[in-house]
Amino acid sequence: MRTVTTVAALRAALDAERAAGRRIGLVPTMGALHDGHLSLIARAGQECDVVVASLFVNPTQFNDAADLDAYPRTVLQDARSAAAAGVDILFTPAAEEVYPHGFATQVVPGGVAERLEGAHRGRGHFIGVATVVVKLIGMAGPDVAYFGQKDAQQVAVIRRVVTDLNLRVAIAVCPTVRDADGLALSSRNARLSATDREAALSLSRALELTRDAVRDGEDDPVAATAAGRAAVAASGARLEYLELVGPDDLEPVPRIAGPVLAVIAAYVGTVRLIDNVLIDPAPGSRESILATATLGRC
Repeated sequence: MRTVTTVAALRAALDAERAAGRRIGLVPTMGALHDGHLSLIARAGQECDVVVASLFVNPTQFNDAADLDAYPRTVLQDARSAAAAGVDILFTPAAEEVYPHGFATQVVPGGVAERLEGAHRGRGHFIGVATVVVKLIGMAGPDVAYFGQKDAQQVAVIRRVVTDLNLRVAIAVCPTVRDADGLALSSRNARLSATDREAALSLSRALELTRDAVRDGEDDPVAATAAGRAAVAASGARLEYLELVGPDDLEPVPRIAGPVLAVIAAYVGTVRLIDNVLIDPAPGSRESILATATLGRC
C-alpha cells in the first residue's frame, strides 16, 4: 500500500493506472475504520483494479466544534487496517491540502438535503459533505465511489449532486454492518461508555419494533413508530427523530402503502447516533434486523 498526502501525489499515482485502463474505486472515510468501512473496501477490491481510500476528518460538515474535537482519530491503526483490507493507495491529506488558503467555493445541495439531518444538524452539514465528496471525486477521478447504507440521507444527497453536476462516477452503496447485538457500526461508537452502549441498542430495537408494526398491517406512520419511540425513551437516550420516509426522496409518507425507510437519530449520552432500515410491508417472514444485517457484506 502506498500512502500519499497531497493531491498532486494522488493524481500522479493514479494517472498511470488510468492510462493502463485500470478501473479505480474510491472509498471516502473520516478514519477510525471499522468493519463497515472494511466492507466498502472489500467490495471495491472485488469490482475495481485499484482501490483508493481517503482518511480525512472533514471539518466543514461538523456543526459542533466539540463534536469535531472529540471525533476519534486513529491514523496509524487505520493505515494498518487499510493495508490488510487491500487498499492500494491511502490518501491522508491535511486540512490545508483540501481547503487551501483562499478556498471560497461550496456545493450547496437542496431538496433531499433539507430534512432530517439537514434540519437537525444545520444547512452547513450537507454543504460540507457535498463539497468534500465532490472535491475527493475531482482529486481521484474514480470510476466508482463506495458508501454505506447507514448514512442513507448522505447517499441520497451524493447521488443527487452527482446527477445534477454530471459527474462521471458511479455510486455504489453497501449494506449497514452491525455488531452481533444489532448496533450499527459507527466510528462514534468508540466514545460510548458501557452504560451508554446498552442504551444505544434502543435505536436498532426501535427500528425493529417499527418494522414489526408495519408488517403487522399498521399503515399510520405515527402509530407504527410509537413503540419504537417508547423504547428509546425508556433507554434514557434522547430521540431526535424516528420517521417513515420514501426510500428515494426521504419525504415523510402520509400512509404506508409500499416500501418505506425507517430513519432514526438519537443522542446517547453526548454521542449522536443514526440508523435506518428499509421496510417492505408485504407479507413474509418477520426476521429481525439482527438476522438480516449482522456483519453483512456487500
